[in-house]
Amino acid sequence: MTQQSTIPVFKLYGEQLGWPTPELLHCESIHQRSSLYEWHIRVHQHAEMVQLLYLHKGQAEIEIEGERKVVKEASIQVVPSLCVHGFRFSPGTQGYVLSLALPLLSQFDAQFGRQLGVLNQPHCVSVTHSRSHIRTLFSTLLEEYQQDNDARELMLHAMLSALLVWLNRQCQGAPPAEDRAERRRAVMQQFARHIESHYREHLPMSDYAQAVGLSVTHLNYLCHEFHNCSALNVLHQRLMLEAKRSLQYTSMSIIQLSDYLGFSDATYFSRFFRRYAGMPPKIFREKMK
Repeated sequence: MTQQSTIPVFKLYGEQLGWPTPELLHCESIHQRSSLYEWHIRVHQHAEMVQLLYLHKGQAEIEIEGERKVVKEASIQVVPSLCVHGFRFSPGTQGYVLSLALPLLSQFDAQFGRQLGVLNQPHCVSVTHSRSHIRTLFSTLLEEYQQDNDARELMLHAMLSALLVWLNRQCQGAPPAEDRAERRRAVMQQFARHIESHYREHLPMSDYAQAVGLSVTHLNYLCHEFHNCSALNVLHQRLMLEAKRSLQYTSMSIIQLSDYLGFSDATYFSRFFRRYAGMPPKIFREKMK
């Protein structure tokens, strides 16, 4: 993990843009992105999302945390947040890549009744006996994602629920990883999920540190290692994500949004937003429109 600070962190590979849709997921074929890069997705990491790579046909050389393996059978590779990874595909490889933002996964955790542990560790799950079912799920999910049908988000979440339940069933009983790098990444995932539950409460950072069993100093150290910023900045990034989504996709006034995000007054919220976005929230909303 000593090279973490030199590894680029993308929203999606090769992009610095925010999420293109309000439902906080992205689905595309392997061909759609990989063919642009000569079928080679270089080593990188994602700080705010989990990816599911479904290899249906072809070959993939998968690098996860410095370890490489060649996969030729139909499989789903789970890539947890903050996991350093890269792919090299044989030309013409068929399959899909599903990217899931942590705020969305927190919703599924709540529905599931516990954290979906299968998404916290890198697994390569064979789908040989369910190949037709899994391909149908991914292809239908992509088709729905690309359309603007009635109740689109409800349909996307229904198919995603089916996929996550299937995946979780396959990995039940998997032994927990025990290496030091895995433990550090697990702590950061725990921190991210605690932020997801409390980011609107404006708790002191000592509360977050206590929740993950660290001192504030050690938490800041890990955040600089994984995110290249302080723990407070990670929290502020989550607030900004919700602020931007609300400004773009809801009709809440600035005062209503300020109250929703837990700010003491709208003026303070506007200063906070301008510091990170470079413009007042009102101007940001006008630009998005």
